[in-house]
Amino acid sequence: MTVRVVVGGALCHEGRLLAARRSAPPELAGRWELPGGKAEPGESVPEALVRELREELGVEAEPLERIPGEWPLKPGLVLHVWTARLVSGEPAPLEDHDELRWLGPEELESVDWLDQDRPAVAEAGRRLRAGRLPEPHGGAAGGA
Repeated sequence: MTVRVVVGGALCHEGRLLAARRSAPPELAGRWELPGGKAEPGESVPEALVRELREELGVEAEPLERIPGEWPLKPGLVLHVWTARLVSGEPAPLEDHDELRWLGPEELESVDWLDQDRPAVAEAGRRLRAGRLPEPHGGAAGGA
């Protein structure tokens, strides 16, 4: 069986992680996840993350590094999570979500994460607390 990658984005900005509340399908509605989606054939996982965050949230993001591990979603689908920096735009719940929240490291347990996202969220929280997640680039462009 071919395994298809679903990429989740640990999208960080100003020391916080973006959480997205699912609106569909019914069995996932109301629970929180790292936004993202399936990589298309011929598309790299980082390219898929950029496309999915643009489609789902209306933002431009820069993938940075993969969080170690992979988590089975259902037969034929496995979750990979990448840290990402918000480059431009204000996230909005355009597809598959009805609410977004920026959470600081101490707030990560305040939402009901999907089970498969929990290990990556925990690692992102450790990185946030250690100051190891991305901040906007400075310089002439003015950052994010």
